[in-house]
Amino acid sequence: MRFAACCAIVLIAACGPEQPSTLSKEPVSVRGWIEDVEGSVHSKTPEMETARRTEIFQATSVSIENAPYASGGVIENGAFIFLDVPPGHTSIGFNAPGAEQAQLVLQDIPGNADVFVPGLILTKNGAKVAKPRDIKVRVPAQISKAMPTGRVAIVAGIQVPIVNTPLAEFVDRHDYPRPTGFRPVATFK
Repeated sequence: MRFAACCAIVLIAACGPEQPSTLSKEPVSVRGWIEDVEGSVHSKTPEMETARRTEIFQATSVSIENAPYASGGVIENGAFIFLDVPPGHTSIGFNAPGAEQAQLVLQDIPGNADVFVPGLILTKNGAKVAKPRDIKVRVPAQISKAMPTGRVAIVAGIQVPIVNTPLAEFVDRHDYPRPTGFRPVATFK
């Protein structure tokens, strides 16, 4: 399936009273995937379950606090990527059926970081992560192997170590990740 055929890049509307007029000089990328919406009624067959989740993901809209120029979105398998997110503290709002005000709160995110949040579960009033140990906050560095910085960021209320990571490992920074356990619905031509 071609990338352009399966998703649409959208400019994300910012929310909040104050909005910076320029991009951050150290923008952050936030990537991952939505696992599900808490409290959703699951389907009886794998095919119907995939169709149900695809419908939810296609109906999901996003806003990023204080980020008038952020770009990205959610595609039909639940994967998301947001580029040009400001560092520091911000909130990403997901509006999905059954979780109209879900918020992914990011705190103490360093500039130029890549934040990876796999298995996000949207709730009525927030968001949680299915496997918190899989969250990563990476910062590019001119080093040969990854090294912890000794600092932490907070992602969805979870303290995550910030790791200096070799530049060569950042080739995926602008790519939608592949959700584990998601089977696309077959299409016939």
